[in-house]
Amino acid sequence: MNKINTLKLFVLFITLTLSGICYAQGNKPTLNHVAVCAHDLKKSVDFYSDVLELTKIANPFHDTVHQWFSIGPGTQLHVIQADCPTVAHDINNHLCFSVASLEDFMKHLDKFNIKYGNWAGDYKKTQLRADGVTQIYFQDPDGYWIEVNNAK
Repeated sequence: MNKINTLKLFVLFITLTLSGICYAQGNKPTLNHVAVCAHDLKKSVDFYSDVLELTKIANPFHDTVHQWFSIGPGTQLHVIQADCPTVAHDINNHLCFSVASLEDFMKHLDKFNIKYGNWAGDYKKTQLRADGVTQIYFQDPDGYWIEVNNAK
């Protein structure tokens, strides 16, 4: 096979492969980001950076009222300083993260004096789901609920 035919086959292979990828993903929505409103951006940024150890990523707005964090491949958390309404957040609405060792993470929370517990609010108690996943809940500086579990 000559070089021209090899190149044509390679281009055809790439075209079919990329078409298959685009077709397989279709127009199904995928999670891009979650946004939370913060009364005090510095306090929230410190919480998400130090307590949750999230990685800051570039803020395309280049301003002082947004901070973006990576929360997974292609997924971001946007913390936005604003005049947020002061409301009690329901635990049913929460962000969830998984860690390799929930026990180690709870010790990490203790260093920051973060109050955590199970779904019922029992301090320093874990919750065991029916599928064997152990979880805890706590709140960020603006009262948003966060679950951390040991799901694999």
